Amino acid sequence: MRDISGLLPFLIPLVIVQYTLAIVALVHVIRHPNYKVGNKVLWILIVLCFGIIGPVLYFVIGKGEDE
Repeated sequence: MRDISGLLPFLIPLVIVQYTLAIVALVHVIRHPNYKVGNKVLWILIVLCFGIIGPVLYFVIGKGEDE
């Protein structure tokens, strides 16, 4: 079994970025009713299920115009 402690300096910031993006995207999905593609439930599932890719997809493809 390999020692994971050598990867921790890379993994810890990656995990922090992943959770931060997910929380920011979820708050935005819940607060804003406008989406370019899909609906609220779809974007919540995408943000929660696809790690870093889900929130990035939301901000690039799904985020609608703010009112």
